[in-house]
Amino acid sequence: MEREKNSLAVGIIGLVAVIVVIGVAGYFVSKPKPVAVCGEAEANEYRVSGKVPGRIEELYVREGDYVHKGDTVVFIHSPEVMAKLAQVNALKAAAVAQSMKAQNGAQKEMIEGAYQMWQTARVQEEVMRKSFERIQRLYNEKVVTAQKYDEVKAKYDASVAQAKAAKSQYDLALAGARVEDKAAAAAVVNQAEGALMEVEGYLAELYLVAPCDGIVSAIYPKEGELVGQGAPIMSIMDMNDVWFTFNVREDRLHGIKRGDVLTLAVPALDGKTLKAKVTYMAARESYATWRATKETGSYDAKTFEVRAVPELRTEGLLPGMTVIVR
Repeated sequence: MEREKNSLAVGIIGLVAVIVVIGVAGYFVSKPKPVAVCGEAEANEYRVSGKVPGRIEELYVREGDYVHKGDTVVFIHSPEVMAKLAQVNALKAAAVAQSMKAQNGAQKEMIEGAYQMWQTARVQEEVMRKSFERIQRLYNEKVVTAQKYDEVKAKYDASVAQAKAAKSQYDLALAGARVEDKAAAAAVVNQAEGALMEVEGYLAELYLVAPCDGIVSAIYPKEGELVGQGAPIMSIMDMNDVWFTFNVREDRLHGIKRGDVLTLAVPALDGKTLKAKVTYMAARESYATWRATKETGSYDAKTFEVRAVPELRTEGLLPGMTVIVR
């Protein structure tokens, strides 16, 4: 009888132990695991493009090369721009010549010729004046007819007008171009210089430079291919402007706000940890991030994008690497 009691007690104790072990195991198995918030590193990206269409003459970099701001990365050959440059240079030369002509006035030979014409007209006027005075006396004495008098008087008046016109031409040649003509000629020169500056600006766009320090992430056309105006030729990632982005459901934000400092681990860098400050939080597009949870008696949860900027630059950190919030 005593042995049966002992066997029953041992069985009960064993059963209780099994129940305890199963309960503890079930607790650890059913215990919710902490959610790992993962994100990735991103970098600001610049696209290199030109203002003028043309053909890719030479690429000075390859994908993966590190470039500095101001480095020449590509040369575009544009025959149209070179032809426009020749046209503008010719127009400027013509405008400058016209302006110099207006500023310098008439040539010495032209002035001398106008003077001689004036002197000739003066002599002719003097001859006709004497003839008219003689005819005037004879007409007063009734010796010549009125018709003869009118003919001589008309020739005298014409010689006077011709002398005045010759004197005006001489004065004009002596004075040179009018002030308005000089101003117009100078304006044409300024217009030609403006057109030349425009073409020179296009010439500078044939040699494209890197807008920042970074890595050439992609090159789109190949050497010899045509590119249009504003067409992207290559992309450069600014490695000095790296940040982290996370997509976090709103029920897992747990009070994260702008200005908070997060501790992040980078698996690609052997789990190296770093600090990053939250600088941006905004809801993602609802059509892609809305999650219905009403079947559990809860609410509809939206996903937020959280961005964090590292406090210090981390050597070896590249865009696309995964980061985990500790």
